[in-house]
Amino acid sequence: MAAPAPLAGLRILEIAGIGPGPFCGMMLADHGAEVIRIERPNVGSLTERERDPLLRSRRSLALDLKNPAAIGAVRRLAATCDGLIEGFRPGVMERLGLGPDVLLAENPALVYGRMTGWGQTGPLAPEPGHDINYISISGTLHALGEAGSRPVPPINLAADFGGGGMFLAFGMLAAILQAQATGTGQVVDCAMTEGSAVLMSMMWGFRAMGRWNEARGTNLLDGGAHFYDTYETADGKWLSVGAIEMPFYAALREVMGLTDAEWDAQFAPAMWPRLKKELTRRFAERTRDDWVAAFAGHEACVAPVLGFEEALAHPHNIARQSFVMVDGVTQPAPAPRYSVSGTVMPTMAGASEGGAVLREAGFDEEEIAALGL
Repeated sequence: MAAPAPLAGLRILEIAGIGPGPFCGMMLADHGAEVIRIERPNVGSLTERERDPLLRSRRSLALDLKNPAAIGAVRRLAATCDGLIEGFRPGVMERLGLGPDVLLAENPALVYGRMTGWGQTGPLAPEPGHDINYISISGTLHALGEAGSRPVPPINLAADFGGGGMFLAFGMLAAILQAQATGTGQVVDCAMTEGSAVLMSMMWGFRAMGRWNEARGTNLLDGGAHFYDTYETADGKWLSVGAIEMPFYAALREVMGLTDAEWDAQFAPAMWPRLKKELTRRFAERTRDDWVAAFAGHEACVAPVLGFEEALAHPHNIARQSFVMVDGVTQPAPAPRYSVSGTVMPTMAGASEGGAVLREAGFDEEEIAALGL
C-alpha cells in the first residue's frame, strides 16, 4: 500500500475562477490536499462541471458572494485553511471584504494565493487579458512560430498553465512550508506574464551567450535547426526529430543514409535551410509508421506526433497508465509519480456539498439555511 499522498493534511479554499486558478487547485488536490471550491450559484450546468478535469477531486460549495452571510461563511472557512486561491482582478477580493488583510488578521498562517495575468501592481494590473496577451509582453510569444511567419500561440499552455497555475501551486507550497515553520502566512502574487518569462530562462541564457537570434524559427530549439523540427510523412502525418547530441545525430544519419560531407556541418546555421529542405523531401517518401519502425532501436530521438486518440493507444502511455477514464471522461492521470506516496485517483465534480462542508466547519442548521443551502 502506498503512503498517503504528499499533501494529505493540507486544506485549501479555492474561490472559483477559470483556467489557471482551477489548474492550481487540481494540482494540489491530485497530490492529496483537501480543496474546497467556492462557486457562484447557478453558473454553468452540472453536466459541464462533471466533464471538466480541471475541477476534479475537490468538494464544492455554492455561495452568493453578494450576500454578507456568504462573506462571513468564507471568512470562517478561510480561518480553518492553510491556503486560499483566488483569480480576480486586483481589488475585487478587497471590495468583497475578503482581502488578505482581513483573512490574514483572522488566520495569520494563511497563504493567500493570487492568480492574475499582469500581477497585483504595475500599469497593466487592472487591465483585462488572456494567455496570448500575457506571453506577448514577456517576449515568449515573439519566439514561437516558423521562420518568416507570424507568432503562433502555444494554445494557452505557456501563461495559463505553465507560467500560471503551476507557478502558483509551487509558490503556495513554498509559502506554506515557511508558514508551518514560522506561523506566518503571506500573499503569493503570481503573474502569468512573469511565469511565462521564467519558462524562457534557457533562451535568455542563450541570448546572453550570443547564441539566440531575435528572428523566430532560426534558432536551435525553435525549428530553425534541421535536426530539431517536425516533418510531414507520405501519409500526411508527422514525425518529431530531436537529434541534438552527436550520437543521436549519427543515428539519424545512419537510418536515413545521410552520408554526404555536408551533413557533418550539424551546428552551422547557414546550412540548416538546405539540410532541412532535403530532410523534408526524404521524410515525405515514406509513411509515419514506416519511419517509426525504421528508427526503432536506433536512439535517434525520433517520435511520432500523435493525436489524442493515438496518444491513448500508445504502448508507453498504456504501460504507465498516463491517462485514466473517470465517469466516462478520459483525462491525464495525476503527475508526477512518487516512490513511496500515492497520488489521488481523480473523481469528477458533482453536486454541491455545501451543507456537509459547513457542518464539518461548525455551522449550525440555521446558519446553513440562511445561506440557501
